[in-house]
Amino acid sequence: MYWQKINYYGFEKNRYDDCQNLINDTNYTHLLIINSWLLLLTITFMVLCLLNEFGVTRRNFNMFYSFMFLSLVFEVILITLKKVCIRYTSFFVHANIIILVAFGIYSSVAQPYLAATTFLVMVVLLSVTYIDTMIRFTVLLIFYSSIFLYTSFRFKPNSLADLDMYNIIVYLILSIIFHYTFQHNKMTQFYTLQKNIQIQRDLEIRSSFDTLTDLLNRARFFAIADQIIKSESKRSEFIAIALMDLDKFKEINDRLGHQMGDKAIQTASHIIIEALNIDMFEKWSFSERAVHEKFSFAGRLGGDEYIMLIRGQKNIEAVTSLLNSILSTLNAVHIGELSGINASLGVTGVSDNDQDMDSIYKRADEALYRSKKQGRNRITVS
Repeated sequence: MYWQKINYYGFEKNRYDDCQNLINDTNYTHLLIINSWLLLLTITFMVLCLLNEFGVTRRNFNMFYSFMFLSLVFEVILITLKKVCIRYTSFFVHANIIILVAFGIYSSVAQPYLAATTFLVMVVLLSVTYIDTMIRFTVLLIFYSSIFLYTSFRFKPNSLADLDMYNIIVYLILSIIFHYTFQHNKMTQFYTLQKNIQIQRDLEIRSSFDTLTDLLNRARFFAIADQIIKSESKRSEFIAIALMDLDKFKEINDRLGHQMGDKAIQTASHIIIEALNIDMFEKWSFSERAVHEKFSFAGRLGGDEYIMLIRGQKNIEAVTSLLNSILSTLNAVHIGELSGINASLGVTGVSDNDQDMDSIYKRADEALYRSKKQGRNRITVS
């Protein structure tokens, strides 16, 4: 458990996983920055090759050009395939690390009579940039440093190779310490942000949904519906508003008790959710999705009264058929001593001239009143 916490920068694995989206977004941003920096660095080395300055010669030009081309291609991929890169950020991070390490090692080999500097900068830069896992990052850093030392002893004089070895040991220890410290601080910020986001989502859910039925409460339903009705997009689709009221609900409470009454209210709401195929996933984003994704949704007005905004149907006849299926399902309900739930419904279509919910609600309410007056357990169209 202790090593696991170290591996995730002082946090439990489940907390690390909770912050994964933030980690991916941060790593992607750093990918763009670091790769752009590498692109400029390769161009700088190409210029130095042409000028025969700082120990690099023209014979190294083609290799630095290859690194420049590779980083340019990588940059194009990062920009054009952003969603893929964010989804598989870990793969792209390690690909970028390999390119950076290879460039650092080659720049050291290309300057055999100078102590390595670029690779040392790469090691420190990588340690404070990318969030991975502590153990994997440390192992890879040691592995890449070993390759660097191998090339240094092979292509450089022993005195410079010894200096490179001393430098890389010092920089490696510092980089490992920096990596844990920086990423622990980042994870702390991510976790705090994640908690704040979760609190905001919980508040959004509590302020939007009725606790008994899981449907939208009255205020949030009207806010969303009003936004849809006032939008221009409503002209391209058929929308209907339906009200539903359970018949003789007081008798259910008086005869079978309030617990059964609550059960009847919950059952009716679940039937509505299933019939309208309402997506209740990620409730915190429900309001925004309901507006833009054009799906039906429903709310509880209070007591045993419900309201529905129905989309995706061709005309009022199709809407009526859908409501009939809801009514039939309600009538077939059997819960203990409760045999069947009757309900009255009123429905009206939304026209291009409708600009607010008040007039539409009034028409649907009048239709509901006529259903009650004409014998209940029926649908009336306004």
